Amino acid sequence: MLQNTGKLAGCTLFITGASRGIGKAIALKAARDGANVVIAAKTAAAHPKLPGTIYTAAEEIEAVGGKALPCIVDVRDEKQIGDAVELAVQKFGGIDILVNNASAINLTGTLETPMKKVDLMLGVNLRGTYLTSKLCIPHLLKSKNPHILNLSPPLNLNPMWFKNHTAYTMAKYGMSMCVLGMAEEFRGQIAVNALWPKTAIQTAAMDMLGGSGVGNQCRKVDIMSDAAYSIFCKPSSYTGNFVIDEDLLKTEGIKDFDMYAVTPGHPLLPDFFLDLEPEDLVKHMEGHGATPAFKSGKTSSEAAPPPAAGGPIEATFNTIKGILNPDVVKTTQGVYKFDLSGEHPGVWYIDLKNASGSAGPGEPPVKADVVMSMDSSDFSKMFAGKLKPTMAFMSGKLRIKGDMTMAIKMEKMMSLMQKSKL
Repeated sequence: MLQNTGKLAGCTLFITGASRGIGKAIALKAARDGANVVIAAKTAAAHPKLPGTIYTAAEEIEAVGGKALPCIVDVRDEKQIGDAVELAVQKFGGIDILVNNASAINLTGTLETPMKKVDLMLGVNLRGTYLTSKLCIPHLLKSKNPHILNLSPPLNLNPMWFKNHTAYTMAKYGMSMCVLGMAEEFRGQIAVNALWPKTAIQTAAMDMLGGSGVGNQCRKVDIMSDAAYSIFCKPSSYTGNFVIDEDLLKTEGIKDFDMYAVTPGHPLLPDFFLDLEPEDLVKHMEGHGATPAFKSGKTSSEAAPPPAAGGPIEATFNTIKGILNPDVVKTTQGVYKFDLSGEHPGVWYIDLKNASGSAGPGEPPVKADVVMSMDSSDFSKMFAGKLKPTMAFMSGKLRIKGDMTMAIKMEKMMSLMQKSKL
């Protein structure tokens, strides 16, 4: 891992969403140099599902040699941000680095996304980033080597990153547009950059989205904190960059990236908004059991016919029926419709929301939360544990309409299927 050099000793970092996850990891990395950290986050009392508060994060920061200022901050609230900024200046004498890490996510399509969720994502991701930057910039301009770092992706306008979750992409790209604009606006004065992971990162939020087992496909938060540290140690002339964690660390001499993996050697889940070259994507996805849609060419917009009796799909659903139980229903709370094409076409459903659950051919008994369309052969691979739902989606073979997080939750059922030796 990237070694601390002490360059951030005495520097003050203002980090939104720093009570857990990547934000806290960046805080701890800087604290090991002896930095001051303002923990600007909402969690003052323990969350029932997410670990950590601004106060427990402050204790960890001080335990490794830093100084901490925990502040209760909702980045949508101008007064709360303004008060936290003033407290930071009073306590530490200024602000040298701003990290816009706070973010909200909801991976649903236009018709399935309530306006309350749209407002939340735009309010936290776009407005919160812009507002926090605006209030910190007067103080950053007084720093010897000021930085703004937004945890946001490159501005990739490939429609595939919009079609399943337009609102989230707009909100997240809003953070990236702040980088694009402010880097030019404050060129020569403040470094403004974006940082994004090449692979999924294991955080408590990711565990909630992906369910059990998703961590094996992730890297640890350390790769992001190392990359952020590398950026902070550069001069303010290093600006306007959309940095990918692995790419930057390679320039720092890091060669062994297995040390960042939750499970070394396990296939990693590529993160959103990053495209591989088509031929590289084919090799990557086929290596993990997927058949990329753009290679097979077996896509159809026509409705699938009623499923035929017998065959591997019916056998799979018979096994699914055998593992349904109230616990799976309670933890999933979703109704799935599968529109299968290829050699064994047909419509099937799994109800993991009502009673003890049910599964079978035809339309679901109630409206589906998510409709998953794919080739029947890939469906069989998915439920046999040879193809992860997230990998199928990234390959373009699995098309999702509705709540994408429900698709990720299917992995819990996959693991149960493997235990039943399908």
